[in-house]
Amino acid sequence: MRVLMLGWEFPPHISGGLGTACKGLTDGLTSQGVEILFVVPRLFGDEDRTPARLIGCADLLPTLRESAQPPAEAEPRAPRSPAARALEVVAVASPLVPYQTPEAYRDTLQAPSEPSAPLGLLAGQTRAVARVVGERLPGAGGQRFSGQYGRDLMSEVGRYADVVAELAHSESFDVVHAHDWLTFPAGLCAAETSGRPFVAHVHACEYDRSGEHPNPEILEIERLGLASADRVIAVSHYTSSILATRYGVDPAKLRVVHNATQHRPRGRDLGCKAIDEPIVLFLGRVTFQKGPDYFLEMARRVVDVVPRVKFVIAGTGDMLAPLIERAAAIGLARHVHFTGFLHGAAVERMYSMADVYVMPSVSEPFGIAALEALALDVPVILSRQSGVAEVLPHMLKSDFWDVEDLASKLIALLRYPALRESVVRAGRAELDRIQWTQRGALVHEIYKELVQ
Repeated sequence: MRVLMLGWEFPPHISGGLGTACKGLTDGLTSQGVEILFVVPRLFGDEDRTPARLIGCADLLPTLRESAQPPAEAEPRAPRSPAARALEVVAVASPLVPYQTPEAYRDTLQAPSEPSAPLGLLAGQTRAVARVVGERLPGAGGQRFSGQYGRDLMSEVGRYADVVAELAHSESFDVVHAHDWLTFPAGLCAAETSGRPFVAHVHACEYDRSGEHPNPEILEIERLGLASADRVIAVSHYTSSILATRYGVDPAKLRVVHNATQHRPRGRDLGCKAIDEPIVLFLGRVTFQKGPDYFLEMARRVVDVVPRVKFVIAGTGDMLAPLIERAAAIGLARHVHFTGFLHGAAVERMYSMADVYVMPSVSEPFGIAALEALALDVPVILSRQSGVAEVLPHMLKSDFWDVEDLASKLIALLRYPALRESVVRAGRAELDRIQWTQRGALVHEIYKELVQ
């Protein structure tokens, strides 16, 4: 079976949990013998080449055709394993990144770009996509991908859909699988071009990101993608419930496949901690969805009881500046440290330094960071409004808004080593059952439902 998979990013260049989940899922699927052609907006040239075969190109289709026959002067490559041959990653030149707002996309473009070529969207369901992204709809068959950046975020989404529609003409595959709203229009185009079934995978929805004030354009694309999909995969029952109630997704086509982690329990590197005070960690986007303001209010209450404790907020986002001001205003300037966005090994080092990880998310479809913390023997406190809480039944949990309860649970973990050790032991046992190989098998079964 061959799958055309559409995603925003591929490790090591990630902006959040989505790229990590895509990498884990592709590993799990290739272990089942599934071949994957993974299309990303942009490649940087240093992506992990195991098991992926990376193809970077400005003009996608000619590069794809040429890649089948390496130039004669190229040095012969060592034979790759079947798993390494199964995943092929294709680039579309673009500044598009996960969790981006229309305003952030405009800021990314330092100078005005030339007008982009009109979209090659097909007639039918995808006419609604063309209306949302603000492009005129040419006749079926489309036009060549221009290689230029779009005028705004929606036209960039359209560019991505345009090139994937071209790709669908030249590649053979059995299923189209798209991850979240930025790639839903592309998935619709590829499915309509090829006549293949379409799987929409929801890692987060607009109600998670924006609460009760969703972006209407993004919401319309999500509704269209979910209504048109043959199957909808949610990363948790929490998310599945939102899709059924908020978007009216037919429960008969909804499937829940929890995320996993590629990290196995391996203990903490205690030598990396430079201070003897306990460290409590928040690691994630500093946005409404992740609840960093509740983390700060919890910290204020904990410091009143346990003065010798440090709080670290690792990440960036639109709430960062107000949060720094709030920390100073409530007397936490000496207790709270802001690291900004952390990359690669710095993330693992931060986990290793932490004594407790707190995830106070307002709406968390899953929350892979909690699994990564547990893999380094860091006890976690989870928001009940999270998907990861469904696979970690023995972790401490609280409602995100209940800062008194969050503070009480944190104080207990800081004061009682036996409680910390109990939580860590339970976490090790639970991580052993949370593997991408098993998740890949579940998604493979969903594919087989559609193909058969």
